[in-house]
Amino acid sequence: MADGARAESAPTERSAGSGRSTLRAVGDPGCGPRSHPWADVPAEAAHRMRPMIIGTGDDIIDQVRAEVAEYALSMDGVFGQNIRKGVTVALEQFLQLLGTDDELPDTRVYFELGRVEHRHGRTMDALQSAYRIGSRVMWRRISAGSDAYGLGPDGIFRLAEALFEYTEQLAAASVAGYAHEQSLTAGSRQARRHTLVAALMRTPIPEGPELERLIREAEWAMPRSLAVLVCEEDAVQAVFRRLPADVLGSRVDGLGVIVVPDPDGPGRADTLLEATAGVTAVVGPTVPADQVARTVARARAAWPLVLAGEVQVEVDDERPADARPASGLVRADDHLLVLLLHADVSVTTDLVAQRLEPLRRMTATARDRAVTTLRAWLDAHGDIAETAGRLHVHPQTVRYRLARLKESFAGALDDPVARLEVALALRFGPTFGEPAVEG
Repeated sequence: MADGARAESAPTERSAGSGRSTLRAVGDPGCGPRSHPWADVPAEAAHRMRPMIIGTGDDIIDQVRAEVAEYALSMDGVFGQNIRKGVTVALEQFLQLLGTDDELPDTRVYFELGRVEHRHGRTMDALQSAYRIGSRVMWRRISAGSDAYGLGPDGIFRLAEALFEYTEQLAAASVAGYAHEQSLTAGSRQARRHTLVAALMRTPIPEGPELERLIREAEWAMPRSLAVLVCEEDAVQAVFRRLPADVLGSRVDGLGVIVVPDPDGPGRADTLLEATAGVTAVVGPTVPADQVARTVARARAAWPLVLAGEVQVEVDDERPADARPASGLVRADDHLLVLLLHADVSVTTDLVAQRLEPLRRMTATARDRAVTTLRAWLDAHGDIAETAGRLHVHPQTVRYRLARLKESFAGALDDPVARLEVALALRFGPTFGEPAVEG
């Protein structure tokens, strides 16, 4: 009888793919490989353990409340109902899996638990702790009554392996749910932040309650000061990733746009230079938050001038040849004169035409000499000796040329305002087309 009893209680397992009716002893050479450890636990053990395992549900809930602070006060509402459902389903599914080589039948409950954790603003630590507590409580109950399940030492080991593998898969489903909700939230927040950036680029920008609503929905804190940076649309992600987390970035009207809080703060200037390494970009002036339209307008006005070559990106000639690409950052406020004369092209064109009209009556050779002399004299602030040095000619030659020029310009070179206008026209004449030369 004793031998017969041992034969009946020997660990058995189901033949792969055969259903629950055909059992084999664990360790039988005829057993094929199993994908899951619960396949090596006989189904008969599940029947014997059912009352005990189902009865552990309340113990697990109580222990989780006692050990996980985040859940101590939240088990009586909807969240608590979800946790109780998760425990109940987990226990039932575990019993159903024993003796089979099946995949987990349904992990939606645990996927949703992960999503709920993210919605409540928690990390996964609390839920992961709950899973560990649940498996520990259950294993203690199993160990206490193991003699009644008809499992030898090897069978108990396989049951433990099955339990912990099962718990890991439930936890993995929750992690996947958490990541899914996180991605949805991030995508939604990015959409709201794009809406905010697009609104800031409008003329006029929203004001009052509308702007406050957009900022609130974007989950962004309006800084005391900011600047707007623009770049090629395809480059905005590269620049955005190199900047601190408090910046806003998006694509608006074919431009890459980044709103930079506190751009003059400690280390911010270097950060901007590093972020724009190898990228052409323009940053507007730093302004108070309520003057955002000014930095937007300045950056947008400078951008086409950079692309057209009217504003040059400064290159550090001292940078080692094998160093990373130089920053292509242009600060719009370093080029206010260029921006001023491009603000109304028709006015600047008229200024050039009017003030450089005397050059039209000169031959090409005479005009080239006159332009060279005028620029050198104006740059030298009227100093004859310095002008001569710049031109590498005798001072008397400069005096002779200037006398002829003053005659051609009919006194304009002796009037401070007119002289300034001539200097501006000379500087930007090529931009709008040099005057045609006759004769």
